[in-house]
Amino acid sequence: MTNSSPHTSTDQAKTLRDLNPQPDSVSFQQEGNQSTSVYSITSGKGGVGKTAVVANLAYALTCKGKRVLILDADLGLANIDVVFGLTPEYNLNHFFSGEKELHDIIIDGPLSLKILPAGSGLQNFTRLASHHKIRLLNALDSMDDHFDFVLIDTEAGISENVTYFNTAAQEIIVVTTPEPTAITDAYALMKLLSTQYHEKKFNLVVNQIRTEEDALDVYRKLTMVSNRYLDISIDYLGSIPEDRQMVESIRKQKIISELTPESKISQAFKQLATRICTEPPQLTPKGNIQFFWNKLLNVEDNR
Repeated sequence: MTNSSPHTSTDQAKTLRDLNPQPDSVSFQQEGNQSTSVYSITSGKGGVGKTAVVANLAYALTCKGKRVLILDADLGLANIDVVFGLTPEYNLNHFFSGEKELHDIIIDGPLSLKILPAGSGLQNFTRLASHHKIRLLNALDSMDDHFDFVLIDTEAGISENVTYFNTAAQEIIVVTTPEPTAITDAYALMKLLSTQYHEKKFNLVVNQIRTEEDALDVYRKLTMVSNRYLDISIDYLGSIPEDRQMVESIRKQKIISELTPESKISQAFKQLATRICTEPPQLTPKGNIQFFWNKLLNVEDNR
């Protein structure tokens, strides 16, 4: 339902804050084809716990026997390695500069989790050139290792790198919190990806909630305002509760799912992993600039 009325961004943000419709039902299908699924995990605003969601979701998927690769796509202020307490010798900066191949910089995380770390404190690749993007696409597509899931931890905001990694992924997960500015920025990101990059489907995870009703309220607001102003769909994947132990896990550089596996927050990540595993796979490439594009074509040809 594309809106044609000339509303300003301020009007849309106000509508987003004021709307409070009834929740839509959400259904998940059984696990299908085992091709590599590529999810970008992104946010319009920093400080919503996006990287913690990536790390704990990856760990939860690995616990379910899935082969998972995390790609740290915050190429200037990377911190996925810090979350896991790792000190990689090489990172994606060495790959983009031609010093190392992709398989040279992959490091091991907990269990069988694999990580492609990025650099921090350098501006060299905060805006990737076209040949860097193509080289990364080709390198991932030609890797011998097969992954069930690739999780891309984008930087926050709407930079060119953010839009690239979101459009190159098969699925987009937007992480937000119930905070009004976080909700508005999440909407702004989806609006940009929809109007300028033709993305039509988004998944939502609401982090740092006190009650499930808080999360559903965020989902209702985003769904209704997007129905009014944009031509997109938003699937609600779930919520992650607030937990004071998260601060302790960050201090110890150990993810909370590993530190307190039976806690409420760890169970929430397990539920999120289950929902993603039961999502029907996206087997139709969105375009030729997409990770594992060739594999998707092969899967489609063999159906």
